[in-house]
Amino acid sequence: MISRRTGVWVLVGFTVAVATAAVLAPRIPQSQSYHDFADRRALLGIPNFGDVASNLLFAVSGAWGLLFLFAPRGHQRFIDPRERWAYVFVFLGLFLTALGSGYYHLAPDNARLVWDRLPMTLAFMGLVSAMISERMSVSAGFSLLPVLLSIGAGSVILWWYSEARGAGDLRFYAAVQVYAVLILPVLLLLPPRYTRGSDFAMVFGFYVLAKIFESADRPIFSLDRHTTSGHTLKHLAAGTAGIWVLRMLQQREPLLRSSSHERPD
Repeated sequence: MISRRTGVWVLVGFTVAVATAAVLAPRIPQSQSYHDFADRRALLGIPNFGDVASNLLFAVSGAWGLLFLFAPRGHQRFIDPRERWAYVFVFLGLFLTALGSGYYHLAPDNARLVWDRLPMTLAFMGLVSAMISERMSVSAGFSLLPVLLSIGAGSVILWWYSEARGAGDLRFYAAVQVYAVLILPVLLLLPPRYTRGSDFAMVFGFYVLAKIFESADRPIFSLDRHTTSGHTLKHLAAGTAGIWVLRMLQQREPLLRSSSHERPD
């Protein structure tokens, strides 16, 4: 474990490093081959059925998480009620991802891809805010929530705008994804406020697995004799990460408070 003061400097340094890398990196255009997914089979009149239907797990985890958070039991799972709002956006993002990704995979193209990526940034940045609240400062995490959400959504809008101008640039969206994922193991080095902190490591693992599945879309589709594709498995792995976050919230308990922990106002 590292101290919170050290954690602040690590967080600031990591943020500056990722932002600098995004600014200095060359423009990254959106490859049109990205939309060419392996499994194009239709079922029940739904094109690209596997990649469309696998978004159901996002809808289940998102809706289930929101119902839990707004139920009386959900309110009781947080030391400070402000902590709950970051998770509201995590699960809202997951639910909207089901709609946006399902819409995109019906007929993949850049225009529809916006609606796939936009809600994902809500989930990513909501989770970063939650980790900052729980590992560093509730006030900081709560205050940074709208900033992080704006940066995430802004990166998608900036990409969409660059595409409309004929000079597509994915740098800042890619930077947001890298930042949201890699900051999690960094923040795990800080002392927790709750039990089951290792569940965040599982969430990180599911995301890494999802990226592996995504990059192996065609090989997986060929290896298992066209039973399923890597992209379909990506959706299932990422949706399972959402279920794991909900499971953590349902089962964890506050650790013994010390003077370093913030109390509700």
